[in-house]
Amino acid sequence: MTTADAPSLRVTQVIDLDDDRAARLRRANLVIGLLHLAQAVVLLVLTTSFAIALTASYAEGPPGTAVGSVRTVFEVVIGPAVAAFLLLAALDHLLVAGPFNGRYTRALRRGSNPFRWIEYSVSATLMVLLIASLTGLTTVTALIGIAGANIAMIGFGHLMEKYNPPERTSTTWTPYVLGCVAGIFPWLAIGFQLAGSEATASEGQGVPPFVYGIFVSLFVLFFSFAVVQLLQFRGKGRFKDYITGEYAYLLLSLVAKSVLAWQVFANVLLG
Repeated sequence: MTTADAPSLRVTQVIDLDDDRAARLRRANLVIGLLHLAQAVVLLVLTTSFAIALTASYAEGPPGTAVGSVRTVFEVVIGPAVAAFLLLAALDHLLVAGPFNGRYTRALRRGSNPFRWIEYSVSATLMVLLIASLTGLTTVTALIGIAGANIAMIGFGHLMEKYNPPERTSTTWTPYVLGCVAGIFPWLAIGFQLAGSEATASEGQGVPPFVYGIFVSLFVLFFSFAVVQLLQFRGKGRFKDYITGEYAYLLLSLVAKSVLAWQVFANVLLG
């Protein structure tokens, strides 16, 4: 048995989600969904057509041959890209507050929220790709790898809930550990890009300070999600209650997306 699979001595309590708590959670999702939607609309109205070119370079001979010149594969208009992850979050929260509320509530009582992981797999991946592109990491092949690692991280988060139902008497930590491993690699790639830019930049040039601000703030917020899940499955303090964790996820999602959206808007898109 590995350390990651070692049983926890804590027995998880059955999730308490009565009709009153479910109704409050429904209202919270409705409000947060509308806040995401409002931000997306405002941003689309005020944004410019600023775009970032995604690039590729290809080998022109046998292994070891220098690659050819960098080519633009396509351009991404940043305003709609930012609005996209806000709209995806809005869609998720409004659906679980509306037509899918029954499924959402039943899933929470089983200690899982698959709607969250589906939305994160797309919206959080878009966010990481946007951050990467702002640092100058625009090679399509690198971005594909970053997207894959981030989606894997989200998938392991879902598996952590699936393999650890409320009635368990021990906790399997393998999905959590693998999720943390997968999740760190996009940030290592982005950090390497920033360090390289800083080392090679001419005096007075290089990546502007606001990009470092985005990198640090979103890194902290992204890994706050991992902290919430750790507290949930360790049963620490108020997080013994799974629904407390659900509220924490709702708040973190709103803050992370809003922080990234308005930092990008203020420094890149404000025309």
